[in-house]
Amino acid sequence: MPDFDYDLFTIGAGSGGTRASRVAAAHGARVAVAEEYRVGGTCVIRGCVPKKLLVYGAHFAEDLKDAQRFGWRVPNECEFDWKCLQANVLAEVDRINQAYTTTLESNGAEIIHQRATIVGPNEIRLADGTTKSAKNILVATGARPHVPSFPGCEHGITSNEVFHLDAIPRRVLIAGAGYIANEFAGIFHQLGAHVIIMNRTKDILRGYDLQIRDRLLQISMMKGLEFRFDATFEKIEKQDDGCLKVHMTGHEPVVVDCVMYATGRVPNTEGLGLDAAGIDVDDKGAVPVDDDNRTSCPSIYAVGDVTNRIQLTPVAIREGQAFADNLFGKGGVKVDYNCVPAACFSHPPIAGVGMTESEARQKLGSVKIYSSDFRPMKNVLAGRDERSLYKMVCDAETDRVVGIHMIGPDCPEIIQAAAVCVKAGLTKAQFDATVALHPTMAEELVLLK
Repeated sequence: MPDFDYDLFTIGAGSGGTRASRVAAAHGARVAVAEEYRVGGTCVIRGCVPKKLLVYGAHFAEDLKDAQRFGWRVPNECEFDWKCLQANVLAEVDRINQAYTTTLESNGAEIIHQRATIVGPNEIRLADGTTKSAKNILVATGARPHVPSFPGCEHGITSNEVFHLDAIPRRVLIAGAGYIANEFAGIFHQLGAHVIIMNRTKDILRGYDLQIRDRLLQISMMKGLEFRFDATFEKIEKQDDGCLKVHMTGHEPVVVDCVMYATGRVPNTEGLGLDAAGIDVDDKGAVPVDDDNRTSCPSIYAVGDVTNRIQLTPVAIREGQAFADNLFGKGGVKVDYNCVPAACFSHPPIAGVGMTESEARQKLGSVKIYSSDFRPMKNVLAGRDERSLYKMVCDAETDRVVGIHMIGPDCPEIIQAAAVCVKAGLTKAQFDATVALHPTMAEELVLLK
């Protein structure tokens, strides 16, 4: 029987790779993790965590104005210090990075701070030229922002660079209309920038319920965000004053200080050496795997964004946990991709779980829709016209709730609990039988008509 250096060699220390490695080591496996950048991956270093902290910071722009209606003597013009927020956010990133590192090491996993490539079914080459052998290899290299190719594309940035800007630009053009685009549009707008969202179609946030995303579009336009639909880049010209002139199809050129690409994410498989183990990637560059996260090579597995199944941190963590438990624990663990809740931390945020109305009509035929269109109590006293919308999609034959979708303050917090109900297959009657908690926004879920 061959003698390997490790039972498991993980390439990538993001959410999925870290969880898989920690659990495998806790099961007694000899584990090494190679990470060429920083432990924590996209979520911790340049994604969910720092972005959500920026969202919190941006919310104060409206909260400080609203505070006056609640009796607080707040100056009409409050001064914002980007460098202060930036420094505190990056310090928190450092703290979590260290916590992830400590967790791995305390569980017995070895961290190798180098790039690793696959040179065979059981062999890995490190950047310093040394090779390591492993009985099993886990690919958890994540994904990166897609950068479109056109003349002048090098003048734009991605979400990776946003956290390191020297200052908030006065005018920003964001390409794309998914969750990253809408989240950073809200952040930039609240922090004082004029924001233009440019998209190649007329749709924003595909995958969310149509009514909910239409409401976000209406509110965003009401706040002053601009949209350029059915537009693609022709070129970007950098002017003498440093500003960027963006030429696009179907619209007049615009001059901005910053262009940000939020046009999707690409699995990190280039130069990884997958072909050395006979593994082919799909047409999007992702690693195909089976239900046990195994690739076409029996000794090599993959989890997280690099597989392009559902690109969400909690999904990658579930996949990493299942992989480690199946290979080194008791086994029998499957990840259920049904009813995965999702949220966009826009201004205001939107969230959903289960089938949208369109999906339900296609799959079930007969559906019942219940909704509540209301102005949150805080918005009423603050003098804001911004309205929330909660929507429940039910199977008309069984009364089962198959989807819940909402837009409004704190809806991502509410949808997490609602997701349990949808996952459990509860009925509309069971929601109706639950006493409302008043006065809350969440009570609308048991009062839907």
